Amino acid sequence: MSQTTRREDSTSKTASLHLSFDLGWTEWKLAFAAELGQKARLRTIAAGDLAALDQEISRAKVRFGLAESAPVVSCYEAGRDGFWLHRRLCSQGVESSVVDSSSLEVNRRARRAKTDRLDAQKLVAQLLRFTHGEKVWSVVRVPTVEQEDRRQLPRELEQLKHERTSHCNRIKGLLASQGVRLEVRRRDFLERLEKAVLWDGQALPAGLKQRLLREHERFEGVERQIRDLEQLRQRQLEESADDPTLAKMRQLMALKAIGANSASVFVSEFFGWREFRNRREVGALAGLAPMPYQSGDSLDRSSGISGGNGRLRAMAIEIAWAWLRFQPRSRLSLWFQQRYGPGSRRSRRVGIVAMARRLLIELWRYLQTGALPDGAELKAT
Repeated sequence: MSQTTRREDSTSKTASLHLSFDLGWTEWKLAFAAELGQKARLRTIAAGDLAALDQEISRAKVRFGLAESAPVVSCYEAGRDGFWLHRRLCSQGVESSVVDSSSLEVNRRARRAKTDRLDAQKLVAQLLRFTHGEKVWSVVRVPTVEQEDRRQLPRELEQLKHERTSHCNRIKGLLASQGVRLEVRRRDFLERLEKAVLWDGQALPAGLKQRLLREHERFEGVERQIRDLEQLRQRQLEESADDPTLAKMRQLMALKAIGANSASVFVSEFFGWREFRNRREVGALAGLAPMPYQSGDSLDRSSGISGGNGRLRAMAIEIAWAWLRFQPRSRLSLWFQQRYGPGSRRSRRVGIVAMARRLLIELWRYLQTGALPDGAELKAT
């Protein structure tokens, strides 16, 4: 005689509660599920309301017939909210994953429905598949609080330099609109501005002149902050002899073509806290790996390079050009000149990406083993 299986009996008391977040600025969408194919339980709480989050987790366990001590598995997409929620969940015993948004599965139709609720539902469905062993996405490696904090100085410096360029270009543009050419970064800029005249010998209009003075004041403020941060970085390099992260920066700076700016970006964003098992992981995480495209009888072609850390990728390409200049006898420079040197400007731009990938791999090995890249030279001491 067949016996009806009750829901309470079919759900193991040791089963896990699965939770996905869709994190908005004012509210969070939560999706709960316990089994594959199960309709998700959707709830909305105010953004950052941790007490309400704990209550919803407890209610979801009751709703799905799970024990109060049942483990919780959660996920959310990496983005604006950073890693603080991950750390808080882990402190409460939750098995949390921060997911790389670009690795999520999407519907390939040209048009698809998209809402916060649907996103949360799809995310919890993929979380269930992930916990059952299916590789449905890439998980972000979360840095420690100290490792994350080390990125503040180089990132602020980068932002300030962009702001400095913006102020400088704005001043030049305003002057050029009146036919005046002045070098903004000269120390005597204000004196030269006072003497500047228009094409007909008339003085600069008063409103324009006042705007230029205010813009230049902002430019000088940014310039002063850049100097202060660069001095702070230099003091850290000189005073913190036992810090392993700063030791890696000093090791990189010993090579010709690599200075404090590039070394700080390489270490804080890449080599200082990430763990690589092989050279393929180095290239892929930097976003410098080729993306082949081949389907059926169509010709094999490249779809460009993969995604990755854009800040690091830009610096790696910049240093690759510097490597050609300051390390001309290295094996990498000779390889580039032989393969791409005789080609067009376009082929050299393509080749420099390949060289940047190889250079990052060589620098990784240099930091791991201390062995210099083949043919590379150290700075004179």
